[in-house]
Amino acid sequence: MSVNGVAAVEVSLEKGVAAVKLKPGNSVTLQQLQNAITKNGFTMKQSHIIAAGKVIRAGSGAKFQISGSNETLALVPESHLVSAPSATAAMAIVDGTIPEAVKGKTPEFIRYRSLSEEKQE
Repeated sequence: MSVNGVAAVEVSLEKGVAAVKLKPGNSVTLQQLQNAITKNGFTMKQSHIIAAGKVIRAGSGAKFQISGSNETLALVPESHLVSAPSATAAMAIVDGTIPEAVKGKTPEFIRYRSLSEEKQE
């Protein structure tokens, strides 16, 4: 099964990992990726993510809206040493981990190690 917006997929059966690179401007959702992985006989495990989007305040916390798909996931710091997002609705790049989701569900948060303002050109 192919997913529109995927640029490349590299699979290592030896290591049990796959790397999915998305095309700039894509609108691929985590659910679409999860469905494609499942239909090919694999399970979507904990995943490293680098994504562009915007930070949105949600009560006492913050969420990250991924550009293109507009999916929104809660932002959870990887450790107490990681600074909390200061801006709201600012374009940013998040680098973190999406946990393995319960079968049939999509992840609800990104455990981020860094969050930086996106450079506008």
